[in-house]
Amino acid sequence: MSPIIDIRGLGKTYAGGFEALKDVNLAIEAGEIFALLGPNGAGKTTLINITCGLVNATKGQVAAGGHDIRADWRAARALIGLVPQELATDSFETVWATVSFSRGLFGKAPNPAHIERVLRDLSLWDKRGEKIMTLSGGMKRRLMIAKALSHEPQILFLDEPTAGVDVELRREMWAMVRGLRERGVTIILTTHYIEEAEEMADRIGVMNHGRLILVEDKATVMKKLGRKQLTLRLQHPITAPPAIDGYDLTLSDDGEALTYSFDSAAEHSGIAQLLKRLSEVGIDFKDLQTSETSLEEIFVSLVRRRA
Repeated sequence: MSPIIDIRGLGKTYAGGFEALKDVNLAIEAGEIFALLGPNGAGKTTLINITCGLVNATKGQVAAGGHDIRADWRAARALIGLVPQELATDSFETVWATVSFSRGLFGKAPNPAHIERVLRDLSLWDKRGEKIMTLSGGMKRRLMIAKALSHEPQILFLDEPTAGVDVELRREMWAMVRGLRERGVTIILTTHYIEEAEEMADRIGVMNHGRLILVEDKATVMKKLGRKQLTLRLQHPITAPPAIDGYDLTLSDDGEALTYSFDSAAEHSGIAQLLKRLSEVGIDFKDLQTSETSLEEIFVSLVRRRA
């Protein structure tokens, strides 16, 4: 089966000579949640805007649902919903009117039942008769999503969907996105909240300086690049970490904890041997715990490595 989004050799150079995208290749399968991460200026928004037909590429090809976004732009664009970063709406319109109008822009016949379902899913039904100027920032963000869903797209782009949204609303929106995926909608999101990608994404792409430097399943990223740590709380404080061959041990400032870092993908962690050696040199511990590198730490490490 062909990917629902197929990007090949995509490049974008602006008039001033700035190269925003450099030979980007990406295939996104139908029904997945794909998170695109990267620092400011990495090229994420440019990539989305080209895929949505808002910006012309300098080179390369993009297809949505098998339709070329330039040669067959009407069919391609009808498959796509876009929630941009900016909150751009007509402040004097009502919620119901602006969402219904957005549906009409795609040549779709009126469907009040669909508009009602979208507004209810986004907790906007009680606000349907209110003017947009009266809505809070979080409500306006939901309204942008409602507009993007008005024409029943198969693909939904979310560009920083929860920027400036409180934690409770952010989690509600995560639940809404999962519900959309369950109904078969493909979700592509950019985010600065690493926990958002860690919570929701099936696959993760990392961009830096206009290049796509990594595309992997989330679990594979964590397994390949993650590290685990074993922390031992000691019975009695020590002044220096013991010298044990093959183990890089770090002592806490208070001398009461030893930390050992190891590769989470390694076949053998060496923990059992470490505990035996510590006992042999007279170091006893009262508690131990393990922790794993977060996606945020992996992301920072990747960007630094490829800078």
